[in-house]
Amino acid sequence: MANGFCIDENLVTINEACKWASSFLNRTISTTNISYLIQYGKIRKHKNDDQIKIDMDELKKYYRSFNGSREVAWKNKLGDDLNWNLSFDNYRESDTTKHVHRLHPYKGKFIPQLVEYFLDDHIDEFKKETYFKKGDVILDPFMGSGTTLVQANELNLHAIGIDVSSFNCLISDIKLEKYDFGKLTETIKDLTTKLDNLESDNNFCQFEKELSDNLTTFNIKYFPSPEFKRQIYQNDIDEKKYSAEKEAEFLKIYHKLLSKYKIKLEQEKSETFLDKWFSANARHEIDFIFDKIRKIDDKKNKKILAVILSRTVRSCRATTHSDLATLIKPQLTTYYCYKHKKICKPLFSIKKMFNRYSYDTLNRLKKFDSIRSDKFSAVIPADSRNVDIQSEARKRNQKLFERISKDKIDGIFTSPPYVGQIDYHEQHAYAYDLLGYKRKDELEIGPLIKGQGEEAKQSYADGISKVLTNCKKFLKKNANVFLVANDKFNLYPQIAARSGFKIVNQFKRPVLNRTERDKSPYSEIIFHLKG
Repeated sequence: MANGFCIDENLVTINEACKWASSFLNRTISTTNISYLIQYGKIRKHKNDDQIKIDMDELKKYYRSFNGSREVAWKNKLGDDLNWNLSFDNYRESDTTKHVHRLHPYKGKFIPQLVEYFLDDHIDEFKKETYFKKGDVILDPFMGSGTTLVQANELNLHAIGIDVSSFNCLISDIKLEKYDFGKLTETIKDLTTKLDNLESDNNFCQFEKELSDNLTTFNIKYFPSPEFKRQIYQNDIDEKKYSAEKEAEFLKIYHKLLSKYKIKLEQEKSETFLDKWFSANARHEIDFIFDKIRKIDDKKNKKILAVILSRTVRSCRATTHSDLATLIKPQLTTYYCYKHKKICKPLFSIKKMFNRYSYDTLNRLKKFDSIRSDKFSAVIPADSRNVDIQSEARKRNQKLFERISKDKIDGIFTSPPYVGQIDYHEQHAYAYDLLGYKRKDELEIGPLIKGQGEEAKQSYADGISKVLTNCKKFLKKNANVFLVANDKFNLYPQIAARSGFKIVNQFKRPVLNRTERDKSPYSEIIFHLKG
């Protein structure tokens, strides 16, 4: 016997597989992890004694080919100075998206464990000293969706966040707010009930039902799971050719159903984001529920419901599942989905997602409330290049203002935008259209639209330098400043010098578990600066 099961038997249960894999990898492997391997065709499932079992040799082959080899391969491409400990590859997705960190999608945010690593009081072979203590004040001048502020609160630190995006500030605000959960629960019940009871055209309901029935039958026949995924994994099938044939075959069924029920999916106009990227039925539901949200008296609840609707709207855009992060063109027909390995359809209704996200949000807020500290936070919608931090903090929290006016800010942990990678306002274009916030694209530093040419790089360096120069006025002498950056253009040495800082250390980490289809090895550097 070894690890709780007989190693002479080739077929083992999922629980037995978990025990072996946990021992082999020296970290907890759950039944969900093993089920994932089966579901996505990495290993086969077998029926034995009415139990699902897997082949132990196959499991060992998979983990031995993966474990360790990825680290070696990444270091070969990115350098031996890569600190694999900062990959946090032993964390599950539920850990890296814990409590309020998944209240709304945000492209480019860092995981909370990275923030914790530098803000908490542990030391290890890489982090040889603690940089902050309980009660310190942390500043994030590129706040984004508020990850630093949430983790600072969890670690008993005060925090200030600044962002030019009004929507980013809204996301961060609602994460840190305190709620009357009884009242919020009642508001959510009332809204979800009203949306569920909103009458839809009878033809549309029948169309959706028949379409779903046809999709289920077609996918079971031509894209059986997990067998089809395994065929792809084993290179036994030409996915591109096969999927194109079946996609065209099902489109004929789809168009017949549209004709049969006289369904019109396009909206009358295509002038705004909401006009272009949603079916007519989904837009009708969006307008209905947003009208109800506008009439909510409680300002806190109105804000959180607006963010729930924004999250819903993002998920219900008429696009393919694999293109949610980077919209390409509206998708109002069925299509082969490279993410789910079957024929999928665009969402024609927001009801299911609004209901799901409403209660998911409620639960996440409650989880954070159970562990949050009593420390202060301030979210400031402003340009970090010239904002008077003390003055703005005074408007939001008198005690926090008194703390930083007397003792100044203890340090910075932030992730500045990368050169020419993301247009931060555009990634939430649906929310700006929905909520009516004024966009301030012209204030973004290093936006995608400016590219990565020499002029763009120097404009970027100038912008980041001005932010650090301004923030330095409010920092303690020799404050610890941490900047998470992908500095492939080697701009940060000049940025540090121009803003009066010195780079005292660098931590190079691999970035794993990216959602984009481009999975090539990628790293970023955490620069440790002192003034």
